[in-house]
Amino acid sequence: MAEVKISIRNLYKSFGKKQVLSGVNLDVRTGESLVVIGGSGTGKSVLIKCIQGLLVPDMGSIKIDGEEVVGSRRSLKNIHGKMGMLFQGGALFDSLSVWENVAFSLLENQNMNRNKAKMEAIRVLRQVGLAPDVADLSPSELSGGMQKRVGLARAVITKPEIIFFDEPTTGLDPIMADVINDLIVESAKGLGATTFTITHDMASVRKIADRVAMLYKGKIVWQGTVKEMDKTEDPYVRQFINGSSQGPIKVEI
Repeated sequence: MAEVKISIRNLYKSFGKKQVLSGVNLDVRTGESLVVIGGSGTGKSVLIKCIQGLLVPDMGSIKIDGEEVVGSRRSLKNIHGKMGMLFQGGALFDSLSVWENVAFSLLENQNMNRNKAKMEAIRVLRQVGLAPDVADLSPSELSGGMQKRVGLARAVITKPEIIFFDEPTTGLDPIMADVINDLIVESAKGLGATTFTITHDMASVRKIADRVAMLYKGKIVWQGTVKEMDKTEDPYVRQFINGSSQGPIKVEI
C-alpha cells in the first residue's frame, strides 16, 4: 500500500460554544483521491482549512509526509509549496488577467519572468481545454465553467503534491460538471498528486473518488470505496446519498 500522505488524529475545533470538529481521525495515502461528504455545516471546509494551516485546531495532530504541522510555522511554510487549491467560487482576482491569475504563484512566490510565466500559463490553460486567446481576457468575461477551468489551471501550475477541491462543480450544469470532474481526474493523475475533495455532488463522488469518507457531527462516521458506499447499509450514508429527509441525520431548522 502507498505511504500515508496526510494523517489526522483526534482533531478538535470549535468556535465559541459551537463544536465543529469532534475528534476527526483520517488518513489519505499518497496518490489517492479522497472525497469527504456530509451535509452543510458538518465541518468539511473547517477540516480543509485546518490541514492547510489557515485555522489552528484546538487539539489533535495533522502530519503531512510524517511531519507535524499543527503549531509549527516552519513546517507549514514547507508544506504550503506542496499544495494547490481549487476554490468553490473560483476566487479569481478581478483586477488581473486570466493568465496572471493562473501564473499568480509563479510571479509572486517564484519571481518568474513575466514572459516565461505567461507562456507557462498558456500551456496549462491548454491542458484544461482553454485556447490561448483566453489568456488576456479578464475573469468577468468568462462563463462559470471557464472560470472553473482557470481555477483548476491555477491549482495545478506549480505541480503540487496535494490538491484540495472545495465543491468543484457548484453552480455548473450537469454536462459542464462532468467535464470539470474529468479534468480533475486527468490533472491529478498527470501529476501523481494526492487529492482531497469536499462535495455534495454524488456524481462527482462517483467520478473522482478512490475512497469516500463521511463527516457527521464533527466525526468521520464511515469510510470506504465508491462500490462499498453504494452497497453499505449504514443509515447515515444511505440517507445522504439518497437525499432523503427521513433518517438519523436531522436538519436543524
